[in-house]
Amino acid sequence: MPIRNLDKIFRPRRVAVVGASQRPLSVGQTVFQNLVSGGFSGEVYPVNPRHARLGEHPCYQSVLDLPEPVDLAVICTPAQTIPDVIQQCGTAGIRGIVILSAGFRETGAAGKERELQVLSIARQFSGMRIIGPNCLGIMAPYVNLNASFATDMPLTGNIAFISQSGALCTAVLDWALQEKVGFSHFVSVGNMLDVGIADLIDYFALDPQTKSIILYVESITEARQFMSAARAFTKHKPIIAYKAGRFQESAKAASSHTGAMAGVDAVYEAAFARAGIVRVFELDDLFDCAELLARHRPPRGERLAILTNAGGPGVMCTDALLERKGVLASLSEETIEQLNRVLPPAWSHGNPLDILGDALPERFGKALEIILVDSQVDGVLVVLSPQAMTDPTGAADAVIKAAKLTSKPILTSWMGGGKVLEGITRLTAAGIPTYNTPEQAVRAFMYLVTYARNREFLYETPRAMPLHYLLDRPHLRELADAALLEGRDILSECTSKTLLEAYGIPVNRTVVARSAEEAVQLSQQMGRPVVLKVYSEQITHKTDVGGVELDLFDDREISEAYARIMQRVKESRPDADVEGVTVQRMVSEPEGHELILGVKRDPVFGMVLLVGAGGTSAELYQDRALELPPLNERLARHALESLRSWPLLNGYRGRPPVNLDQLIEVLIRLSYFVADFPQIVELDINPLMVTPRNSVALDARIVVDRTQREKSSRPYSQLAIRPYPDEFTKSVTLKDGTLVRLRPIQPEDEDKWHELLRGCSPESIRARFRFTFQGTTHDMATRFCFIDYDREIAIVAERVDDPTGELIGVGRMVADADHQEAEYAVLVGDRWQGQGLGSMLTDFCLEVCRTWGVKRIVAETAPDNRRMLELFRKRGFSKENTHSTDTILLMKNLDTSSF
Repeated sequence: MPIRNLDKIFRPRRVAVVGASQRPLSVGQTVFQNLVSGGFSGEVYPVNPRHARLGEHPCYQSVLDLPEPVDLAVICTPAQTIPDVIQQCGTAGIRGIVILSAGFRETGAAGKERELQVLSIARQFSGMRIIGPNCLGIMAPYVNLNASFATDMPLTGNIAFISQSGALCTAVLDWALQEKVGFSHFVSVGNMLDVGIADLIDYFALDPQTKSIILYVESITEARQFMSAARAFTKHKPIIAYKAGRFQESAKAASSHTGAMAGVDAVYEAAFARAGIVRVFELDDLFDCAELLARHRPPRGERLAILTNAGGPGVMCTDALLERKGVLASLSEETIEQLNRVLPPAWSHGNPLDILGDALPERFGKALEIILVDSQVDGVLVVLSPQAMTDPTGAADAVIKAAKLTSKPILTSWMGGGKVLEGITRLTAAGIPTYNTPEQAVRAFMYLVTYARNREFLYETPRAMPLHYLLDRPHLRELADAALLEGRDILSECTSKTLLEAYGIPVNRTVVARSAEEAVQLSQQMGRPVVLKVYSEQITHKTDVGGVELDLFDDREISEAYARIMQRVKESRPDADVEGVTVQRMVSEPEGHELILGVKRDPVFGMVLLVGAGGTSAELYQDRALELPPLNERLARHALESLRSWPLLNGYRGRPPVNLDQLIEVLIRLSYFVADFPQIVELDINPLMVTPRNSVALDARIVVDRTQREKSSRPYSQLAIRPYPDEFTKSVTLKDGTLVRLRPIQPEDEDKWHELLRGCSPESIRARFRFTFQGTTHDMATRFCFIDYDREIAIVAERVDDPTGELIGVGRMVADADHQEAEYAVLVGDRWQGQGLGSMLTDFCLEVCRTWGVKRIVAETAPDNRRMLELFRKRGFSKENTHSTDTILLMKNLDTSSF
């Protein structure tokens, strides 16, 4: 649905209050008074058949009787009346709706049915958008719109507040008025019948008043849209989230190690990090964090310098920093030398910088200026403790002066009471964040670091299958179909390993023996020692029932082990249907480590991949990391580095590191597997034995939902992040015979993208970008090479005959959040112009837009760019009116009926 229609809700010209009342303290009376007395400049119409007038305002029987078209209807009537009211609003042309009324899905089956009825009626009217039901309402302070039953209008500011709790909204509003915190928008979303959190994030991304978003989240729906909207927003502005229900036991008991370890809250944690969202765990931190992130650029690193006039606070800061996994900056020798020239001999000569209790403002200022220049310092925390010689106000002025010379974040903590108040006031007025305690300041710095870390991963969109990982997909489909035909929800270990091996994941070969004699015979064929494991569809954790025997060498040991397994399993699980045992080589690696790899289908975010310490103690130690698949090298490595056991994998106390390259490849291949196999519900590889030489899956099990269909209205619907769209690949031949591959751009193309632009003349650059520049940067490249394939796509032209895969042209389409319209631009390298490449790129990009369902495509070019004007004319683009004399706007409507 078009987010542009949300203007009808947040910037209406006329508002109708359906259910407006004169009964004191009623919702209808409160909402109407808020709109009338709150300074809203538009017309407000009360609607209630029981009244002829409300004060000075005539009251209308229904919205069909209103004298003028209305943008927004705020509905306060009982739930059973809402379907008829929505029908009337649609007929009257009202496209913005806020339903405050309760009595829907939160009340049970009847309420849910009523909600579906409302949605069905709303969909009859194109462009109608609904916030609610069961919500507090919305407020837009910049237009003095208070369409809620909260009594106070918030101050204007740059934070958009989105909450799933109406009760929390009133508490936050009261607090914000006391603390003088302002908002651009204040939204209670209620049941999210139509407008969801993703819609609001997309809308506020286009709002110039909104510099940051605060989310109070209880649950997320439409994860793909949420992740896409959040990733787009946090590339430029921060989102801070408080997730309620961290310890709620809401998921049913899972049948695997992965299910037990990948809890609901842990999945939200992984999703927020991947979306660039900073998560806070204390409500007190929400607004401090939002203001901090909105005002300050994220630091380039996590190295903090601490400047103080007292040793004790310096130690407190260091403890708080290290506890939160921050890094104490190491000062360079040059910095130490410069500090020695301006500080007394007794200063601490390291970080924290204790410049002594007699420090005057000048000493604060000089020391701060010196350490800010140090390239090994990413941020500075200045802590002042009022002592006999201290001038808190003068020290604040010195900090303010030094802050003007740097872009690095500076945080302060002026400890004390009345003596430091003026200094705090001046720091705050200068936009320098100050905190009551050093620990709060350190916590704030780590939020900045978290935001910076998370943003790095926004530019990592993995491929569905890199070219060097080519697979025999028809054969894989045959294997998958055969596995599903087994009729089991839990695939056997042998079948599970066969599928994994087909995706290039090394496995320890496993065969089934249905008798002791067969176990002996098979062990002779594969080589000894061997491992026997009970083979039963009903038994998941084999060691729990005594179903595993290790390190078996001769015939007698194997026969006796088989008998012991059968006896123990019979005693502990008499209900289980035991078919025999599996036999596999015993893998004993003194330098190896056991890991668990797993996948779980989360009801919100779809497939979630887990890696952690494995073996029988996997759940005990809870050393695990979660990521949303598919992965690439950087994301896989980051997951491993976040483990507490990472030092062991990377080599510890003289022990060699494991083969990290192969381990990372196994993680990547597993993520491709689950992307291609939507029937998977859970998957365990436990243990995965990793050694300095290789990685081998010793045990594996896959749980499937055989009713899950592979085809979906949305590709990779089981994933929260859209992988690389391999389907948009095509080969073409230029006029001179050069063979070219057209394909979507990928992050790995950055260097080749830089090279393409370096080979373009200033005229070509100006024609494409509307301005010239001296050279490209990584930050610029991230906008063009690191993209969200749900929202934009760039098709590059790659020379097939060049070993480096030279890029010779690129066509780029950026769609709006609704895929209603896309902007198009094309660039062809100077050496390759006149070969028909621009036309080929444009035709292919138009084809992609039709596949996307884009309704309109627009392009800009200069009036003197005759080649491009002719290209667009031949393809049916029409010129649009524009006030610019140096730009021509062109537009084409696309027929998507056949897609």
